[in-house]
Amino acid sequence: MTYRTGGRRSRPLRVAALAAAAFLALSGCGSTENDGEREPSGPPTVLRVPDGYPSIQQAVDVARPGDVVLISSGVYHESVTVSRPRVVLRGADRDKTVIDGEFRRANGITVTGAASVVENLTVRNHLANGVLFTGVTDERLQAGAGGSDSYDPLDTVKFPPLKGFRASYVTAYNNALYGIYAFDARSGVIEHSYASGQSDSGIYVGQCDPCDTVVRHNTLEHNAIGIEVTNASRDLYFLANTAHRNRVGLTINSNNLEALGPQHEAVVIGNTITDNNDDRSPEQADGGFGIGIGIGGGTRNRVERNRIDGHRVAALVLRDVQGYPVRGNSIRDNAVGGGTGFVLAAARTGGNCFTGGGPAPTSPRSLPSAVTSCPGRDVPLSAPGTTAQVAVPPGVSFKQVAAPPPQRQMPGARTAAARPATGLPGPVDLARYRLPAPSSS
Repeated sequence: MTYRTGGRRSRPLRVAALAAAAFLALSGCGSTENDGEREPSGPPTVLRVPDGYPSIQQAVDVARPGDVVLISSGVYHESVTVSRPRVVLRGADRDKTVIDGEFRRANGITVTGAASVVENLTVRNHLANGVLFTGVTDERLQAGAGGSDSYDPLDTVKFPPLKGFRASYVTAYNNALYGIYAFDARSGVIEHSYASGQSDSGIYVGQCDPCDTVVRHNTLEHNAIGIEVTNASRDLYFLANTAHRNRVGLTINSNNLEALGPQHEAVVIGNTITDNNDDRSPEQADGGFGIGIGIGGGTRNRVERNRIDGHRVAALVLRDVQGYPVRGNSIRDNAVGGGTGFVLAAARTGGNCFTGGGPAPTSPRSLPSAVTSCPGRDVPLSAPGTTAQVAVPPGVSFKQVAAPPPQRQMPGARTAAARPATGLPGPVDLARYRLPAPSSS
């Protein structure tokens, strides 16, 4: 897991430390009013906060699989841990049901219970993450009291991945690290959510193989990075998201500080990644700015039918990192414009290919034929490509990014039947995701 302390960041898990059938619609379900007297089994029900339980955590602690914890409008000053399986945590109003860390608490919501769900609420002002889904259940690691040496990033046997998760219609803003964070988790969906003002990234997916995860129809803006992917591989799809006005739109990386490197075989299709040159966002730790998509040491990823436009440095940058060569990535049929289109900053072509991107300039200026048709071939480059040198504006504190406007509500939030995160992500039809139209703004 990636952890950030101070200015530069130490990745291994201080877990974000600073850190079955359908049932009755909610309108027909009863609310349990007594916190400690529930039977260990029974039909799914609705636990209402604060009408039935004075705090979210009290309701979650007695929830049974299939229950809904329905949170009324209000600002809640607590951190919530969902450790039980198939619990649905839902706000009655996305904009008005708010878990506020007051810049004092680490995480807003931590989910370790398989197939549990967070939907239709806001998480803000945390010293680490808005929402964290993870298979790491050791509270000492989640508390982040120790340094990065307290976690062995290769210990995936001790902490097997969380199986089944979903975040839908979540608003996450002004959190110090990540808005919505899936680490050591698989078989999930992140959808219809909004993230802004994170010092690291709006959405992060890390350390899973296979991930079996879909990230779709989300909006990321005013973050250091819109979407960040590290050592997350196979059956991982980023579809129809909008990442604009961040410092960097989307990154796909391999590194040695998380397990399961090198990263490989993610799919990025039908996204709008534009104008990621924001000077009113937190500063990216490595100085990244003005880049649409960056792939550092990633392998065999598909980047197709995306609109990648308006970047001061480059639309796409591929580079070798930390001993991981960038190899076998297919970059094709994207709409690329507004500056340098494609930079291959590596000693060899590595079987990467870039085709159908339009007339945008590239670096090296003249790409060899081994790159300009797919699949690519591996040959030496006479010189690595380079990125444009631009003045990088200073960042702002994550505490100072403006609050977002009202966001789209989950349909029927007060009455919709619960949907635990089972059987996810479901079928993925890539043909549905076409090249986005140009923005009208």
